[in-house]
Amino acid sequence: MDTSLRTHTTRFASLLVLVLSIFSPISESNQFCEAGIGYGDSECGIASSSSSKILIKGGTVVNAHHLEVADVYVEDGIIAVVKPNIKVGDDVTVLDATGKFVMPGEASLHNWVYNSIELVVAWLVEVAFGSDGEIANSFHRNDFKQMIAIVRSGTMLSIPPSLKVEPTFLPSKGFSLQQGEDIILGGIDPHTHLAMEFMGTVTIDDFFSGQAAALAGGTTMHIDFVIPVNGSLSAGFETYLGKAKRSCMDYGFHMAITKWDETVSKEMEIMVKEKGINSFKFFLAYKGSLMINDELLLEGFKKCKSLGALAMVHAENGDAVFEGQKRMIELGITGPEGHALSRPPVLEGEATARAIRLAGFVNTPLYIVHVMSIDAMEEIAEARKSGQRVIGEPVASGLVLDDSGLWDPDFTTAAKQELASLSLSLNYFLFFIICLFVMSPPIRAPGHGKALQAGLSTGILQLVGTDHCAFNSTQKAFGIDDFRKIPNGVNGIEERMHLVWDTMVESGQISVTDYVRLTSTECARIFNIYPRKGAILPGSDADIIILNPNSSFEISATSHHSRSDTNVFEGRRGKGKVEVTISGGRVVWENGQLKVAPGSGNYVEMPPFGYLFGGIDKADAEYLSSLRAPVKRFKATT
Repeated sequence: MDTSLRTHTTRFASLLVLVLSIFSPISESNQFCEAGIGYGDSECGIASSSSSKILIKGGTVVNAHHLEVADVYVEDGIIAVVKPNIKVGDDVTVLDATGKFVMPGEASLHNWVYNSIELVVAWLVEVAFGSDGEIANSFHRNDFKQMIAIVRSGTMLSIPPSLKVEPTFLPSKGFSLQQGEDIILGGIDPHTHLAMEFMGTVTIDDFFSGQAAALAGGTTMHIDFVIPVNGSLSAGFETYLGKAKRSCMDYGFHMAITKWDETVSKEMEIMVKEKGINSFKFFLAYKGSLMINDELLLEGFKKCKSLGALAMVHAENGDAVFEGQKRMIELGITGPEGHALSRPPVLEGEATARAIRLAGFVNTPLYIVHVMSIDAMEEIAEARKSGQRVIGEPVASGLVLDDSGLWDPDFTTAAKQELASLSLSLNYFLFFIICLFVMSPPIRAPGHGKALQAGLSTGILQLVGTDHCAFNSTQKAFGIDDFRKIPNGVNGIEERMHLVWDTMVESGQISVTDYVRLTSTECARIFNIYPRKGAILPGSDADIIILNPNSSFEISATSHHSRSDTNVFEGRRGKGKVEVTISGGRVVWENGQLKVAPGSGNYVEMPPFGYLFGGIDKADAEYLSSLRAPVKRFKATT
């Protein structure tokens, strides 16, 4: 086996066998942070434990694109060598894996070890393990009979039940999986807006409440959008760092571009080279505030390409939307239905097509945020079919909701039943309910969501976000007389993992490994933080969720962890429930209890030139060589 293949195999093999007799017990103290503001306020600490040397011998090492029969040597919780016939000394524990698979599992290991302090957490996990002794990507009730999984020093080590584990060596506090539960990667939400100033107000969830809600739903990192302050990227960045001081989980930043001049160009360089931002968002909507024109878009695309930063676009034709809004007002349509009518799918499709073509002209990768319509998805499909590097991101609300409530003749009857215990007029109640659905692009008519689901299952769309931009009922009521004043945005940061599982996995549209890719791994790859995030590899950050596919969930504003008094998914039920979330080596969600500490989250810097930029320079060179220009011409002489 050549060196590159061994390196590839070493990088991906992650489930390792461990003899527990070399472990010292982990202290129970400081494993949880006691709550403030309902969740937790204290500092957290995690104990350390001893090192180990292990040789897993003769197993079939399985990675994403390759398998081989080989030995795996581990030292201090890190894979050191993967090759056949490794020779070791007597101080190494040898485990025979002959006839068994050694494979990456569906659990993520998050939070790098900072300042040389080793984070150590050990958990006893019992799940089903088949008689053939195979270790697989996800631990299913029908596939397995019993397994023990230990998380130690940022590495997941798997132990077949044939090993005798003495109780005296187990952690002083642990938990066990019940039959049918899965260990899965913590989710990464690529699209959120916490503590965002927008449309004359501020989103109701800040970096503490929003992140706490995320953890309760199985999301362990998110990427928020920094809005410049008076056009200044640096001022915007510092403002958002201040907002994030109370964070309780890992987060990263995108940066919006709302104007263009030489200062903005220089600040983009600073953001990428010094501040850990590798993506910039351009709004083609919100005329008069965030919207930019095509000239600015082209300048931004060129700058992104030179910096190795990913260009992101909110794709709606802002000029046409503005015209549509005026048309609705002239027709006397001032209620929230005017919002959807003023920005139909064709305007999302047009802007998506325009952004794709301009990105193709510059030859830079493009990321389309919150894809909400068939029109936009078809443009992405065509571009990807032609070889262009375009990423499409649907959001949870677009996948599972539709606008049928706006037009259902039975909606009034249903609303009257809901009013039985409320002191609201029917008209106000109808307005209030419909306002909850106002976001941009709008939630579409029935059929669009199913098409977007199919786009995810077939690879046309690559990952799922939320566009979590939550407002309470008082804020939504700002537009009671004019839909243009309703703050645009819905919730989703807590609900995404459950909704995607119930909608996509339970229906058989995607596999469990696809689920991990769509909710975690692909986001990490796109934003160049893989395998630190979104991976089961030695040295990866240590966050894990335990999802029970046989358990049910119900969504309600009375039980969610957002500060909003509304929930756009109110009353939705489904299968597949996150029962445990481990963040930074700490159990932060278990038995329906959330225990997190403000200030315990970390800012994750994201380096430029991710995988989407591979080969761009060669494509540029090929283009230049194909021009056959300039043509040399000779001036005629007389």
